[in-house]
Amino acid sequence: MENYTYNSFTLQVEGLNVSEDSMYPLFLFLFFSYVFIMITNVGIVALVFKDRSLHQPMYLLFCNLPFNDILGNSILLPRLMSDVLLPPSERLISYYECVVQAFTTHMFGTTSHTVLMIMAFDRYVAICNPLRYAAIMTNKMVMKLTVSAWGVAFLLVGILLGLTLRLNRCRTLITNPYCDNASLFKLSCESVFINNIYGLTFTVVLFTASIGSIILTYTKITVVCLTSKNKSLNSKALMTCSTHLVVYLIMVFNGMSIITLHRFPQYSDYRKLCTILFHIIPGSLNPIIYGLQSKEIKKFLSKLFEPKKVSSYP
Repeated sequence: MENYTYNSFTLQVEGLNVSEDSMYPLFLFLFFSYVFIMITNVGIVALVFKDRSLHQPMYLLFCNLPFNDILGNSILLPRLMSDVLLPPSERLISYYECVVQAFTTHMFGTTSHTVLMIMAFDRYVAICNPLRYAAIMTNKMVMKLTVSAWGVAFLLVGILLGLTLRLNRCRTLITNPYCDNASLFKLSCESVFINNIYGLTFTVVLFTASIGSIILTYTKITVVCLTSKNKSLNSKALMTCSTHLVVYLIMVFNGMSIITLHRFPQYSDYRKLCTILFHIIPGSLNPIIYGLQSKEIKKFLSKLFEPKKVSSYP
């Protein structure tokens, strides 16, 4: 018979199966990834708030992405780095810390979708209704969109974790590199039918709303560009929309990979790797992609790093 430990407040994290030879290279990869994510994302946010020319709805809404990347990776990567250096039997975590980690992880994934949805709305108004853009995208509207993106994610994830917290626990092993909702409700010996139904509904609604809004807005933007003879408008639309679309496709591809690999238990190591890369790749690429595509950001950086002329006196 299986030995059960009921409602234990100390859990064990299975983590990544790494050999001694690959332990330190993996640690260094995670460490430098975390440092890079922090420097680039904090830098982008500081840059937007410092330069008045960047106080535009597009950049203010974009700041939600680096903030989300900072929050999601700060909860995950430091803990993951410490676990890599420990033997599996010593990878312990308190139940409450595990819940916080699971909540933050799901907030990270959900907010990534909702933020990209409000950014798509901003691009739609800017390209399809440029004359009314300033009247529609006011500071009040930017605040409403931001609160909506985070509020919807908070509500959906709150219900998701709330359904799991009601369950009694009879196991202590988290079969994942970090805590998430599925890992938590698998600790229970009770029926998790409601959790599975809500989790499936949650995923379907989020992906349907996200993909649907992106398809709808980009279809309308494409129609406007095809019917417009304004080359500058088309060029600007292509630049900003391609940037947004690349970021979105990277996120969706990572998410779909994790969902697909869940169906194949024999590839659990690949699934674990994908769940980690789901945090690292968008957090690393978002500031680079948007930074390189933005004329305003490139102009500010060129001024910042431009060598100062030393005046000579006769």
